[in-house]
Amino acid sequence: MNSERPKRVVVTSPWTRAARRSRSYPIVREIDEQSEVGALYMRSLMRTQLRLGVLVVLLVCGPLAALPVLFNLVPLTKTVVVLGLPLPWLVLGAAVYPVVVLVACYYVWRVERTEREFADLVEQS
Repeated sequence: MNSERPKRVVVTSPWTRAARRSRSYPIVREIDEQSEVGALYMRSLMRTQLRLGVLVVLLVCGPLAALPVLFNLVPLTKTVVVLGLPLPWLVLGAAVYPVVVLVACYYVWRVERTEREFADLVEQS
């Protein structure tokens, strides 16, 4: 047997170097005309935004709604005084707001990113 391997050759089409022609029917037009493809793109965007909205609601409202339950289940939290204020008042009056602001900043950042990605996707097509 011959132990020498045959030389590899790359075969390409002469059309690979040609510029690609743009789509004759851009996605923006699909969306504007509310076709099935445009509706699919819009449903995808709306589903992404809905998921983000539900995540934000769960991150803010879930723990916020659980705080009164926690304060009632653990009676010690009602007697603890920090800086002259009862712990529940301090948590509900001061500690909640930085969390809400951080989650709101995250929400705005993600919404802008999602819309930018969607706009880039639509422009590329």
